Order: sequence, then structure tokens, then C-alpha cells
Amino acid sequence: MSNALYYGDNLSVLRESIATESVDLIYLDPPFNSNANYNVLFKSPAGAGSQAQIEAFEDTWHWGHESEDAFDQVMRSGNTNAADMLRAVRTFLGDNDMMAYLAMMAVRLIELHRVLKPKGSLYLHCDPTASHYLKILMDAVFGAERFINEIVWKRYGAHNDIGQGSKHYGRVQDIILFYSKAKDRTWNQIYTPQTKEYIEERFTYVDANGRRYTDTPLTGPGGPEKGNPVYDWNGHTRAWRVSKKTMQKMHDTNELHYTKTGYVRGKLYLDEAKGIPLQSLWTDIASLAGRMPERLNYPTQKPVSLLERIVTVSSNPGDVVLDPFCGCGTAIHAAQLLGRVWVGIDITHLAISLIERRLKDSFPGISFQVHGTPKDLEGARDLALRDKYQFQWWAISLVEAQPFAGKKKGADGGIDGLIYFRSDAKTTERAVVSVKGGDNVGVPMIRDLKGVLDREKAPIGVFMTLASPTKPMIAEAASAGFYELGGRKYPRLQIITIEDALKGAKPAIPLIDTGAAFKRAPQKNPEHPKLDL
Repeated sequence: MSNALYYGDNLSVLRESIATESVDLIYLDPPFNSNANYNVLFKSPAGAGSQAQIEAFEDTWHWGHESEDAFDQVMRSGNTNAADMLRAVRTFLGDNDMMAYLAMMAVRLIELHRVLKPKGSLYLHCDPTASHYLKILMDAVFGAERFINEIVWKRYGAHNDIGQGSKHYGRVQDIILFYSKAKDRTWNQIYTPQTKEYIEERFTYVDANGRRYTDTPLTGPGGPEKGNPVYDWNGHTRAWRVSKKTMQKMHDTNELHYTKTGYVRGKLYLDEAKGIPLQSLWTDIASLAGRMPERLNYPTQKPVSLLERIVTVSSNPGDVVLDPFCGCGTAIHAAQLLGRVWVGIDITHLAISLIERRLKDSFPGISFQVHGTPKDLEGARDLALRDKYQFQWWAISLVEAQPFAGKKKGADGGIDGLIYFRSDAKTTERAVVSVKGGDNVGVPMIRDLKGVLDREKAPIGVFMTLASPTKPMIAEAASAGFYELGGRKYPRLQIITIEDALKGAKPAIPLIDTGAAFKRAPQKNPEHPKLDL
């Protein structure tokens, strides 16, 4: 398997392109908006206010034909535990958005379990809004005995929203559910630094040589049933984790600590301690905030350090890491940084194009394949016919614009994308991008865009078209005149065909980054990959 990005529904990609037991580690952060009113998720399809909570998935996370089909697929999957659980939850919840979410997740989790290697692990990133339902679902798919940890990531220091009348404790954490496919899983123990308070609390003894230590248990976990030897030592008979011969050697070399009753424990010296074994409460990784260089202005972006931790613990160099909801590609970035093979899947062209740019910016010369995105004019036409919004978002990515109004579907006032630039040190301007995917283009569309420029007081407009522009269209665009900045003239209304954009054509716009669009990722130092250049 080689590094690859897939545009498309991850269920189809998993079934068609990912082989059984071919993946070592799966991380998924499925879209789910916990900031929305919790009660919205429990309204029936006819309930008022049950609007799309994840715009790219607005046809996916509502109860309807797709979720009913997903439910039926689980019933026919052969996983009777998952089928029984989902049927019971539907009886309790009814047909609402939460049930649609669980049905769509269930059929995908069954496929993710299939592609995972026997020693593989899965980390499901969610929040308290649905984590309890997802844990039951994971128990059904993987088996309750394969649950390893519920990791709590404290992503915020505090939420002080009492000014808006909140009557709840500050919601500052995410949940990460950790499951393995089998008991013998890949595991690389890591440690966090010891704090002064931890040292003073734990390392309370000092030996004759002045070395500080703490006492550790020597009893065998699981008792004699696990094969631990049982014998008497200093008047205490226990199942020990070492043989009597080894115990005697430790006694002779002063490696044993004796309590007042003569009970024996081991010694762990401070100068030999690796640190604190990583626990299930993660408070040392902050969320991305402010103007941190890592931020790409993607709303659900997670810090690379969070994914580095997961990838380091549960995979080895050369292993395959899969993220089926890869968003802006943080898991992919961490996998590349740590020498893993990776596969990312996302249903939006916006995400795939952002990840492409992020990887190329951060890892110059990187090689990977992209499946499902248009590579030529024929592919672009096919996408325009299948989904005009995905076509628009893909098209504007070719000119490095950002979607207008956060890629909301519906009336756009003639604006599909925006490119921000500065006209001076304090003034931010924006170029307006309009995309047309049909064959019937003409002068009225150019005039409409001129009207948008006047209405929005925008200095530049870019008309992107799948069809070739006519001579009258080109003449009409030229009549819009020029925008002057820094002694240079820029055509005020520019026409770029999709064919030319695929070849690398870009609009003539002052390329001064304002940070308003998706930002470029920092390049990595090849000699010290964790240091930005």
C-alpha cells in the first residue's frame, strides 16, 4: 500500500479500495457538531429546526432513505451484535438525527473493523454529546472486551460563557475511544515529564547513597493463575512477579524496600525513571488557538502533537495509518512526519485540495496519489453533473480561493469563492469568484458578475467556466476596466476556464496573504522533522 488520498464516500472507498486486514492504525474524527442545540439531534425528520449540522454531510446525518439503507445494511451485515444493538437503540431513540448518525457510523465501523490488522487499533474522536452511544456501538462491533480506554483530552483551559446565561459546567473536553482488534496489539509506551509536585509526592525515600526512590509492587498481576510463582518471602506468602532466586539477588544488591511489617516492594530510583507513564487524561496538549503557525483556518483542525501521540503509541515506522474522515489532514500529516504509510478519505473536494496543499508545503518533494478528484476536463464535467456544489468547491480550490460563507449550499448572491489580499498595510480587499459548470454561458453572466462587483465594492472578479467563453463575453469582461495597485494594473473582471486552471492558470491578483483563507502549512526541517523552517 502507498500514500493515497481518496475523494468520495468513505463507505464506498473502504469497500472498493481498502483490502481486508491491511491497516495497522485507524483514527477517525467524524463530523458532529456538539455546539448545536443537543435537542435538535432528537427531533423527527418533520421537526422544526432540524437543519443540517454538518454542511458537507447535510444529506447524510438526517433520517431518510440513506440512513434507512445504512440501517438495513447493518441488519444484513452478519454482525449480529451490531444489528441487535442498533435495533434496540432505534426502539429507544426513534427516527431522528442521532439515530441517523449512529446508523451511518455503524455500517462504516463494521468496514473499519474488517480492514484492521489483527494487532491493529482504532481511535474514535468524539465528544460527550454522542460518546455514550458510540461506545455501545463500538462494543457491539469490536466486542466489549476489546475496549481499552476512554481518553479524555482537555482541549480548552476554561469556557466562561456564563455571560450568555449558561447554566452548566464548562465543557472543555473531547472523548477519544480506544479499541483494539485483538488482545495482542501494537503498543509503544511513552512517558510524560515528571513535575516537581509528582516527584515530591511519589519519590519519598532516600537510600544510604543519597539516591531518591519510590517503592513499586512485586506481586504478580493475575496471581498464580497467570503463572506467577508463589512462595514465602520474609514471612509473607504471595504470588510474586519474579522467581525466588531473582528475589534473593535483588535483596543482596539492595534493590528491595521493606515496610515496617517486613513486606517487600521494589525500588524505582528517580535518576532511572523514564517519566510518568501516559495516562488516560491528556491535559498537556492545547487546542489550536489564536495565530498559532500550525493553524490552517480549518474549523475542526486538531493539533499535530495530539495525532503524533496516537500514531507513536499504536503503530511502528512503515505501518499503515488510515483516517476515513480526514478533514484538513492532521492525522495524515502526523503519519508522514513519523514515517508511516497513510491513507486519507474525505467526501469534500475542499478537504482533499487543502490536504494536498498542506502536504506539499510541509514536505517538499513528497509523493502520493489522489483518487477521485478531476484530473482532466472530462472528470470535471462528470463532477459538475454529479454535484454542482462539490464542483464549485473543487473549482475554486484550483485558484486557491476559499468557499463563500463557509461553503453553505443555497443562494449565494453570485459569489462562490473569495480571494483575500491587502491593498495596503491596514486594508484587506477581496476578489470575488463565480463558477459556472454548464455549457450555456454568455454575456449576461459576465454582466451579472460586474453587478456583484459593484454591489460588494470588490476590486476584482474572477469568472471560472467549464465551457469556453465567447468573444462577446471576453469583450464584456474587458469593458470592466482595471484595478490599479502599486503601479500595476489588474483586469477588473477576469475569465479563467477550468481547462486552463487544471494546467495551473491563476487569476491576476496581488498575492499578499491576509491569513483569511486557508493558510499554508510551515515547511518541515528534513534534518529535524519536528522543527519548522
